[in-house]
Amino acid sequence: MKQMTCAELGGSCELVFTASTIEEMAVMAQQHGMEMFQVQDASHLEAMQNMQKIMQTPDGFQKWFEEKKKQFAALPDID
Repeated sequence: MKQMTCAELGGSCELVFTASTIEEMAVMAQQHGMEMFQVQDASHLEAMQNMQKIMQTPDGFQKWFEEKKKQFAALPDID
């Protein structure tokens, strides 16, 4: 298991996600993002706009996700 914060995954807060894979973590972050969208949290809305900009280029999201995979892999395992 490894941990990353919302901010480390492109969000705007220090909520910690714990998962075995980056894909699991991405799902948790996405769910958190949906919750923050529902309450119209301004800082998360700004982070979502930044992510939309990344996704506008053909390989933008792929490059971003590959970088997150590397960051995840470099993290220490937790008990």
